[in-house]
Amino acid sequence: MRSLRSRLVFSAAGFAMLFVLALLPALQNVFDQTLEQVVQQRLAADAATLISVATVVDGKLVMPEHMPDEEFNLPEAKLLGYVHDVAGNLIWHSRSTEDEQLSYLPHFSGNRIDFLRIRDLDQREYYVYDVEVNLAGDDELPLSFITMLPSSEFAPLQKSFSQKLRSWLGGGLLILLVLLWLGLTWSLRSLGGVRRELNEIEQGRRAALTDKHPAELARLTRSLNRLLDSERLQQTRYRDSLADLAHSLKTPLAVLQTVAEKIREQPGRNEQSRVLQDQIERMSQQIDYQLQRASLRRSGLVLHQARLAPVVAKLCEALSKVYQEKPVRVAFDISDDFQVPMEEGALLELLGNLLENAYRLSISHIRVRATARQGVCEITVEDDGPGVPESQRQRVIGRGERLDTAHPGQGIGLSVVRDIIESYDGELSLEDSALGGAAFHVRLPSERLAPGRRRT
Repeated sequence: MRSLRSRLVFSAAGFAMLFVLALLPALQNVFDQTLEQVVQQRLAADAATLISVATVVDGKLVMPEHMPDEEFNLPEAKLLGYVHDVAGNLIWHSRSTEDEQLSYLPHFSGNRIDFLRIRDLDQREYYVYDVEVNLAGDDELPLSFITMLPSSEFAPLQKSFSQKLRSWLGGGLLILLVLLWLGLTWSLRSLGGVRRELNEIEQGRRAALTDKHPAELARLTRSLNRLLDSERLQQTRYRDSLADLAHSLKTPLAVLQTVAEKIREQPGRNEQSRVLQDQIERMSQQIDYQLQRASLRRSGLVLHQARLAPVVAKLCEALSKVYQEKPVRVAFDISDDFQVPMEEGALLELLGNLLENAYRLSISHIRVRATARQGVCEITVEDDGPGVPESQRQRVIGRGERLDTAHPGQGIGLSVVRDIIESYDGELSLEDSALGGAAFHVRLPSERLAPGRRRT
């Protein structure tokens, strides 16, 4: 997950779910303990009822025929009552115990109270309250009064509470997740503001980040603004330095050119003059190439967008005048709003070199296409010229060698094209064209591309 908000929400949701899962058995245990305390209090009250009606006559226990609590008198009732003597013998039991088969024996030790669970022969579980008292009479009689209730009597209550507890915790967890989502969305809104401002900076609509952000992001925004200012200042100084360098080199080359012309006027020195002029021209081309390579590199933070159709139309209009002796027809397959993720100056230089090669080598037909799919902008320039043999294609696009070796030059155009494309993390490929000549494919990564195309 690349989204910070999604990471925070999922991690918070995970911790909340773990907390609820840990809380569920804890609350269930608290309820069970509370239920046992309630049962103990009830059985203690029932045992107190038995003790209150018990009397001792001639050293024997006497219990009334009808107990004050009707549950002791009904055979189908669940409340059970027993009385054991100090030897563990059963000396009285309530009518509700007639169908029960229990093997509980008290551990008489005097004035002891026990609360526990036992199982009968059919593995049914019972709560047992055992209180040991000495009944006053003619002679004190130590007895153990026992009351019992089956735990199944409270099973529906436990099940109902467990279901409600899960429903409450599930609903609470859902509400908590919604609140977490809203809270994190509101808290991370400032990051969304920084992202929007950065997008505006990349598109050239904003010069710097504002200071209307939380204190935690203040250092980040200040650092980015310093970086932007530094980049602008560096570009300005860089271009000024390149201009000064070009001027300082062009002047000595012009002087050398004049000297070469004077040498050529001298008898027998034409060859020396030609060599000198060739070297001067080569130095001039290398200077132009290095200046273009340095000045047309991609900007660091600002992502420019240039409309392709006007640039192609402008270049074709200019080249048609240069090659007006050729009846070249140019077909476009470009939408009016198609944009290339590149500075307009770099796009002019790139397409200018490719179209110039196409005009120079074509016979009568050139085609320019542009497509956008899956975050890739692709521009294709094709011609119906002689093409490039497959064995030489990698050498041509890899080293920038000239396609037309009949004319002088050092292949500067394709070198500039390759450097511009590489500075934008793109790639250049050369294939056969359906027109019969060469097809140059320029692919540039882009996140914002204009869909659709138009044929003219």
